[in-house]
Amino acid sequence: MKIALVDSGLGLLAAAAAVRRQRPDAALLLSGDPEGMPWGPRDPQDITARALACARAAARHRPDALIVACNTASVHALDTIRADLEPGIPVIGTVPAIKPAAAAGAPFAIWATPATTGSPYQRRLIAEFAAGATVTEVPCHGLADAVERADARAVDAAVAAAAELTPPHTTALVLGCTHYELVTTPIRERLAPLGPLPLYGSADAVAAQALRRIGAAPAPDAPATGSLLVLAGGREASLPAAALRYPQTRSLTGGANQVGASPDRASAIRSI
Repeated sequence: MKIALVDSGLGLLAAAAAVRRQRPDAALLLSGDPEGMPWGPRDPQDITARALACARAAARHRPDALIVACNTASVHALDTIRADLEPGIPVIGTVPAIKPAAAAGAPFAIWATPATTGSPYQRRLIAEFAAGATVTEVPCHGLADAVERADARAVDAAVAAAAELTPPHTTALVLGCTHYELVTTPIRERLAPLGPLPLYGSADAVAAQALRRIGAAPAPDAPATGSLLVLAGGREASLPAAALRYPQTRSLTGGANQVGASPDRASAIRSI
């Protein structure tokens, strides 16, 4: 099977790694937009056009399913991409994990980009899945950009600023941007005074939904034969150097027939 993932940059790594964990034999296709990155500050029409272009580039390789591995693109472009590609290719969007975080009924926080924080989209999700719960929306200024650059100092500074805005009564944290799932270690370290907070990301749920949509079951013990193809602006490319700073990339670079990631490079990956 072949699963495609779309994002402007590195935010798709977490979902790609989740697919790889659940199906090590799946071929992965990562379709990004480095020239238009980041999508967050752009207007909805531009975001939609760019996300659709990435999706169409991936579709030319005939994937069995396509994951829009970006919260911003899922908000603005998901319906357009589905109208363009379905029913031929199932399209799966990314939604912040507000519902499972709210299930305990305890106070929780949502870290998201400034554009998403307080948006009608996020407020609708809170009203639908966390009505009556104490929810704090925290804007994470500069965090996604710092993750994209794999700039550890900038990540630490952005995480520290977001932690200052997170109330002491917080009992769980929703990661409302796919980029944030790449830096859970510094987030946990900074929030350690609040206790061992569970972090709710979307990657595993999105990967599972993609498999369900194509009638496939998880098979984590399958042979690790899955290949990797990277597209940048629709053209075959290598994984950007910053990607090699994240542990999620290890699982993407161990298979066969890959573009842009040799075993020697994979062995040198260092966690941010």
